[in-house]
Amino acid sequence: MIIGCHLSTRRGYRETARTAVKLGGNAYQYFPKNPRSLQLKSTFDRAEAQRCAAWCRENGVVSVAHGPYPVNPAADAEAAETMAACTLNDLEIAEACGSLGVVVHFGVYRASDPLQGYRNVIQYINIVLSRWKGKALILLENQAGDHGPMGTTLDELATVRSLCDKPEGVGFCLDTCHLFASGQWDGANWERLRERGLELGFWNSLKAVHLNDSRYPSGSKKDRHARIGDGHIGEEGFRELLASDVLEGIPKILETPAGPDGTHAEEMALVKRLSHSEEENE
Repeated sequence: MIIGCHLSTRRGYRETARTAVKLGGNAYQYFPKNPRSLQLKSTFDRAEAQRCAAWCRENGVVSVAHGPYPVNPAADAEAAETMAACTLNDLEIAEACGSLGVVVHFGVYRASDPLQGYRNVIQYINIVLSRWKGKALILLENQAGDHGPMGTTLDELATVRSLCDKPEGVGFCLDTCHLFASGQWDGANWERLRERGLELGFWNSLKAVHLNDSRYPSGSKKDRHARIGDGHIGEEGFRELLASDVLEGIPKILETPAGPDGTHAEEMALVKRLSHSEEENE
C-alpha cells in the first residue's frame, strides 16, 4: 500500500519526505507555495528539491503537490491566464521535487451557461499544457457539490480530459469525502462506480486518492473531512474501497484532522489494518 498524509514543507523538501517515512508512510502531499494566494513563488531552493527527488527515488517514497485554493479552472476565460501561470509555477516546483503532479480542484462557475464553465476548464488546461514540457501532471480533483454540481462525477472529469489538446498531461485525484458528500457514492454502490469508471477509462488516469471520511451523510453536499472510521463512510465503507482492484497501487493521501499526537501515524496504521483485514477475508 502507498499511504501518506498532507505535510508542511517548512523544514525543507527532503525533510518532509523523511517525516512521511517516520510516520509510517511512503507517500505525502504538500503545498508548493502559499495555498491561499495566486502569487507566484519566483524563487525556490531547486537544489534542495532535487535532493528530495533523489531521496524519494532511493527510498520508494511518492509525493503529490496541491495547488492553491484560489485556482479556479472554471472561472471566466479572462482569468485563465492568471490561473495557468499559477499552476505552471506549481508544476515547476513539483517537477523539481520528483512529484507525480499538482492537484487542482475542478472549479466553480456561477454564470447562467454551465457549458461555458466546462469550456473554461478545458481552456485553462490547454494553456498550461501548451507551455509545460515536464512530466508532472495536472491532477484534476472531483468536488463535493458544496458550490454546485459541477465537477462531482467521474463522467465530467473523464470527458474534460478527453477534450483537452494534450490529455496525456492530465490525471485524476479522487477525493473519497467529496465523492460521498456529492451523493455519487452512498456507501453501498461502490461496485457500480467501479464499473462506470472502467467504461469511461477513468481508472487508467487515476494517479492519487485523497482518503478522507465525511462528517456528513452522503448527498449532504458538505465538504467536511473526518478521520477514517469516524465519519459516515465508516470502516466498512473503506474496507470495500481499499480492496478494490482499480485503486491498487494508487497513492492514498490523508487530508483529515491530526490524531492526539498531532500526526497521522495512528490513522495510517488503521488504514493498513483495514486493507489487510479485507485481504485476509478474501
